[in-house]
Amino acid sequence: MNHKIDLNCDMGESFGAYTLGNDQIILDYVSSANIACGFHAGDPTTMRETVKLALEKNVGIGAHPGFQDLAGFGRRHMAVSPQEVYDLIIYQIGALYGFVKAEGGSLKHVKAHGAMYNMAVTDAKISEAIAEAVYKVDPELVLFGLSGSEIIKAGGKIGLRTANEVFSDRTYQPDGTLTPRSQDNALITDPQEAIHQVIRMVKEQKVINTAGSETALKADTICIHGDGKTAKEFARHISISLEEAGIEIHPIDKIV
Repeated sequence: MNHKIDLNCDMGESFGAYTLGNDQIILDYVSSANIACGFHAGDPTTMRETVKLALEKNVGIGAHPGFQDLAGFGRRHMAVSPQEVYDLIIYQIGALYGFVKAEGGSLKHVKAHGAMYNMAVTDAKISEAIAEAVYKVDPELVLFGLSGSEIIKAGGKIGLRTANEVFSDRTYQPDGTLTPRSQDNALITDPQEAIHQVIRMVKEQKVINTAGSETALKADTICIHGDGKTAKEFARHISISLEEAGIEIHPIDKIV
């Protein structure tokens, strides 16, 4: 059986005088780039440079909108209405779309960031607002979300293609949600453990949760993070390991 997966990474999360840093190298190994849209991170120059780089590397470009919270990097929960979330999503997609269009490319997907992403895991109203915003901007865009979560349901209901996302470096709760970052066991720091988890998720559609039992999930795309000390090395390692395990890496529009 041939297994295929998209490999995505959050990018463009710098400011001011843009330096390519990890992004330049990681783009050699991923098939999708989620580019920050200026609210939780990034700025116009960073957005433009990241878009150009992704196009040069033939990597699919997605908008990565979040809450307007630079100080908290978009990871702090905010009391917002579905209407506000809808407006935030459209505004930020529009900003990135402008740069993608200007550089001769096309936008492929949308993935919410941080606290907004986490809220959409369980909050149906927030998920519906995100899905509606994406659909009204472009119904051909793919909506990323945590595997099996409310946002995947909302996207499918409105008519979007959805990508069930799994994480290489995060632990899972028995209900399929990610362990909150506030907990000590939230992150997987051992590269070999992360690789083993990813391969199992792709091939068996299962993950060992923090209770030691199995949780079923669907894996269309794998998220790796580009801001860690060993991010460049891990991106290379996971790409090679997937190949060795017989798992092909393809852009998301070849998966869903």
